[in-house]
Amino acid sequence: MVFTKKTGFLLLGGIIHFCFLLIRCASRSLSEFKGSDVAFNNPEVKLHIEKKQITVQNGIIRATFSNPEGTILGISYNGINNVLEGRNNFKNRGYFDIVWNSPGAPSKLWGIEGSRFSVIEANKNEVELSFSRTWNKDNSSPPLNIDKRYILRRGSSGLYIYGIFEHPEDFPATEIDHIRIVFKLQKERFQYMAIADDRQRLMPTAEDRSTGQRLDYDEAALITNPSNPQLRGEVDDKYQYSCENKDNKVHGWINLDSKTNKSVGFWMITPSNEFRSGGPIRQGLTSHVGPVTLNILHTTHYSGKEVTMTLHEGEPFKKVYGPVFAYLNSVSRVHHSEQVLWSDAVQHLSEEINRWPYDFPKSEDFVPTNKRGRVEGQLFVQDIKGGNFLCGENAHIGLALPGDVGSWQRQSKGYQFWTQADKLGHFTIANIVPGDYNLYAWIPGIFGDYKYNATITITPGCIVQLGSLIYNPPRNGPTLWEIGIPDRSAAEFHVPNPYPNLINRLYIAKPLHKFRQYGLWKRYNELYPNEDLTYTVGVSDYSKDWFYAQVPRNIGNNSFHPTVWEIKFDLPFVMRGIYTLRLALASATRSNLMVRFNNPVARPPHFSTGLIGQDNAIARHGIHGLYWPYSIEVGSNVLVEGSNTIYLRQTKGTSPFQGIMYDYIRLERPEA
Repeated sequence: MVFTKKTGFLLLGGIIHFCFLLIRCASRSLSEFKGSDVAFNNPEVKLHIEKKQITVQNGIIRATFSNPEGTILGISYNGINNVLEGRNNFKNRGYFDIVWNSPGAPSKLWGIEGSRFSVIEANKNEVELSFSRTWNKDNSSPPLNIDKRYILRRGSSGLYIYGIFEHPEDFPATEIDHIRIVFKLQKERFQYMAIADDRQRLMPTAEDRSTGQRLDYDEAALITNPSNPQLRGEVDDKYQYSCENKDNKVHGWINLDSKTNKSVGFWMITPSNEFRSGGPIRQGLTSHVGPVTLNILHTTHYSGKEVTMTLHEGEPFKKVYGPVFAYLNSVSRVHHSEQVLWSDAVQHLSEEINRWPYDFPKSEDFVPTNKRGRVEGQLFVQDIKGGNFLCGENAHIGLALPGDVGSWQRQSKGYQFWTQADKLGHFTIANIVPGDYNLYAWIPGIFGDYKYNATITITPGCIVQLGSLIYNPPRNGPTLWEIGIPDRSAAEFHVPNPYPNLINRLYIAKPLHKFRQYGLWKRYNELYPNEDLTYTVGVSDYSKDWFYAQVPRNIGNNSFHPTVWEIKFDLPFVMRGIYTLRLALASATRSNLMVRFNNPVARPPHFSTGLIGQDNAIARHGIHGLYWPYSIEVGSNVLVEGSNTIYLRQTKGTSPFQGIMYDYIRLERPEA
């Protein structure tokens, strides 16, 4: 091509026009999504320190903290002076709190307040603040040293938050049930809540709940006189919005105030679950009526005291919780602007995940990328002795503190790192904090838990190649029959329709969320008014004929009676030897399951779990809690040729919520 003066001007004009389009698109993007995290040409981060409060701002948001407590007094964004509820006490807007107790004493809630403020980093691109406290032997607060950190970055439409919790070995023992980050938003502004693509709705207000009808427990209320008439007759319960750790990554609220021409979103983003206890399917709270947005750093919900963090005297402990990201975005009011804001929040979650682990927190206790390790391997399953190897497709594989098989779901002190294998069982676990771990796994569709037989030591920058791993699930012989799917959930069983006057409309016509409706446990009496559930192998269908929870029978006057379920099956002949009943529970709440064969009153029973479980999943609309797998040996002398019956008696019945959920039941015959 020959360049002339004319072609030069044309080329220059084209470049100028292209640059203009880029600037126009960038300007449009920033105006449409004030949440875009772009440092280019953004104002510097500024810090202002006063005696009673600290302010940081970056031209997008302004955050104000109490000094030295470190509670968040306000967050100013996009023309809103404070997205938090400014009428609340200054300690009740944005804060950390903890539920703890001394051993043997009742639990108590304590709002975590700093006693010392310091600036960790302050430059034009980033400010990191510390609000710390050292335990002073005060019995009103937990024996922990706590450092709350907040980071505001240039061009960032949100606040990074993390906490460092330390229990030196010379501190007394303590027990910790919950650690949370809490945001309470402006009541008049934020009405629309979103926690998943299919879990979004206009919500009732706190006043709607307070004027409604209390149901079987305080958290559940029937909305009778709401400010929005469309919500009349619905049930609200914060546990209806719980979420598993693996999915609990972004949730929050949207301002749909018609007085302004902008819709604003406030989101809690969690790029990594490494600090959370209990593994990938552990459930926890998200956002709920208030409006409230939470980040559950540690909890005993859906598990009970078995996951309480017990720190003994003489036991050193230190752990970093977070960072997590409180993200704000906005868009000009358009039809379905809530979906635009939600989509942007989900996109921003992806960006935060790609940045993890962050390189900007200044605490030496937060381990950066170059000091973490990686584990790789491939998992196979050999379910039948001498049988073919199957790939561990979709296996949940993770590293957690060394312990027994399956112990990861009850661990609360260490970090956990989980992934899912691909179709061929290949897996990579990246960004692992240095330390000693066991590798654990479980596979949807396979009974039991896997544990690698050696301790894995992670050192900075290491890559551990495990090669091929083989899981031999518990099995003593061929399957005679089975009920359910071994996936640690009761979702495949019969979940009844909710009462028409006790519904949450969000979950209507959503089969995957049907179990979240209120009062389903009460349907048992109606489905089985005279006799308890009987399941006939080869005739019954577990999706229709096996109730999702074995609950006590309501006999009136707030009294309840244990229930006995029966499994009937035929044996054309009985082989000499030991049969095996594999029985896995998906949930248990102060229950004792007794198993008997062909004699409903055999003493002692052939098997008893003993008193187990505190997960309260029936009341809290969870389709599972902790996993309880059992392998029960059955002598051929208790079985008969022809018709046999297994009696499943849940012996406890002082509360409607004392019960169990089954995951899977399988009977194996002896090897020929």
